[in-house]
Amino acid sequence: MHQNIVIGIGSQRGVAPATVETAIDAVLARLGAVTVRCLASHERKADEPALLALAAARGWAIQFYSAAQLNAVAVPNPSTRVAAEMTTPSVAEAAALLASGNATLLIEKCAYFGSDGKAVTLAVAACR
Repeated sequence: MHQNIVIGIGSQRGVAPATVETAIDAVLARLGAVTVRCLASHERKADEPALLALAAARGWAIQFYSAAQLNAVAVPNPSTRVAAEMTTPSVAEAAALLASGNATLLIEKCAYFGSDGKAVTLAVAACR
């Protein structure tokens, strides 16, 4: 069955575009036939070149949320480390849920480490 999805994404600053692309392709391979409605992240990522480049290259919209908006979403895997750094316990899961209309997580947060030594965390939600 074909689904529309949202990919929530968190990343370390300066992550390489190849790391983001490899992570997203790995997640998409797990899902089969889907249409990506948008990427979603913390507003502090609104100037992250790798995220912006990938969204533009694939023709995907990208949405950004404030820490307050992300904090308002209950997630299955909150992180004290993320909370200390980003002032919200979740970026990927909360952003995916917000952008999807608070639907269902198809893939809970999963981390990918690139050859650049940087990490990307992704979560996928089905759209309402």
